[in-house]
Amino acid sequence: MKVLDPLVEPSNEPSELQPAPSLTRHSARELALQVLFQWDFHGTTDGWLDEFWAQQRSLKPVRVFANQLVVGVQAQQEEIDQLIEQVAENWSLDRMAIVDRNILRQTIYELIWIPDIPAKVSVDEALQLAKSFADDEAKRFVNGILDKILRHDPRLEEKRTHIR
Repeated sequence: MKVLDPLVEPSNEPSELQPAPSLTRHSARELALQVLFQWDFHGTTDGWLDEFWAQQRSLKPVRVFANQLVVGVQAQQEEIDQLIEQVAENWSLDRMAIVDRNILRQTIYELIWIPDIPAKVSVDEALQLAKSFADDEAKRFVNGILDKILRHDPRLEEKRTHIR
């Protein structure tokens, strides 16, 4: 799947990007969510991705971080979806709103595979995305799922110690 210019390859390794200012990363998260939403909805990037990026006036660090999130989610989607389904009681991925599902995917990728971003920042950003793109019920839903994953996934032990 073509995401952006191949600025970042998917990786299971920690991020090598320099931290971008929080506003830059927030903008990148919003753009990544929009791309993931469309990709999830259409099942392809044909016919819309190039136009989407042509309409964006984002700086290179924004596009690089957005690309890292999108490509990372795509590379780890199977494992991310399994995590969501393990903790989402009485919810299948298909029943979840597309925006909620992709906020979760994006944030879980960030929590597990981008170690330099504190868990509190990732979760706060997810809640801001839910507030901007969904509703209060989605915020509670997203927060509940992320809280369960954060409390139980052994890979997040280090990040857990920094949020208490």
